[in-house]
Amino acid sequence: MEATAEDATAQRQSLRCEGCGAALQLAVGQRAARCPYCTAPVVVGRAPAQAGPEPTFVLGFRVTEAAALMTARKWIASTWFTPRAFRRADVTETRGIYVPAYLYSAAAHVEYRAEIGEHYTVTETYTDSKGKTRTRTRTKTEWRSLQGKWSAFVDDLLVTASQGLPNDELEAVEPFDLRALRRHTPKVISGWLAEDPSIDEPRCRALAHQEAQASIGRRLGEHMPGDSYRGLEYETRLHHEDLELLLLPVWVLAVRYAPDRPAIRMVLNGQTGAIHGRPPRSWIMIVSTVLGVVLAGVLAYLIAGGVR
Repeated sequence: MEATAEDATAQRQSLRCEGCGAALQLAVGQRAARCPYCTAPVVVGRAPAQAGPEPTFVLGFRVTEAAALMTARKWIASTWFTPRAFRRADVTETRGIYVPAYLYSAAAHVEYRAEIGEHYTVTETYTDSKGKTRTRTRTKTEWRSLQGKWSAFVDDLLVTASQGLPNDELEAVEPFDLRALRRHTPKVISGWLAEDPSIDEPRCRALAHQEAQASIGRRLGEHMPGDSYRGLEYETRLHHEDLELLLLPVWVLAVRYAPDRPAIRMVLNGQTGAIHGRPPRSWIMIVSTVLGVVLAGVLAYLIAGGVR
């Protein structure tokens, strides 16, 4: 007999990581030895959060585990100013996980003010060091005040709902192809590790507002007339806001390059293959490179002085 969606839901249990706070969904009987985000060795069970929000949409995995491993290995080998042991290390853990995020959209009405600059050139006469009269052109800017109103839609902003995956790491592997969104059902994520939201909706909405303001600021800058602008200030009113919970496909990979060092985490977009990580730095290599550049500059200066 084929399992129903209700059966699939009943066959999942909620767990919370004590290390980073990520809320994970596992099949009943499955025990996570390590959290996919912080690699904490203990994941403590909790009662299912019956009142928690259900995802509306889900994006499926397109990148296979083999492809994710290949991308991660290339990234590890290509890093700069990292310990040699890290560049030669291999991936030690690989987890595919559906990460909760909110999709935000709104209508924005903005009142702005700024100074707009118009460039123009002038010709001026000056006396050089040898007493000769010469002419040159200079670019000057005429500034004038500008204020107005501007309206636009802010859509397809993604913000994390996971304490295990901070928003800056999610942004680093964006964008996702939202045209491939599907309605969420337990069957879609069957067999995969999935996470419940561990950041509540009000905090995610506030985070979405920050992203919306930043996006509006960038778009206003592009909207400004003239050759340049300065002192841009604006007030935004957001209307018709929509916040939908969805699950995003993410590969979380770890590499341990030394027994006394923490594992380095990499995050890979399970749809596009975009990868992000913070590799360890070798300060010996960095200092050696800087000293080499400085020494080369000094030698070039001395050689140039000798030729004169």
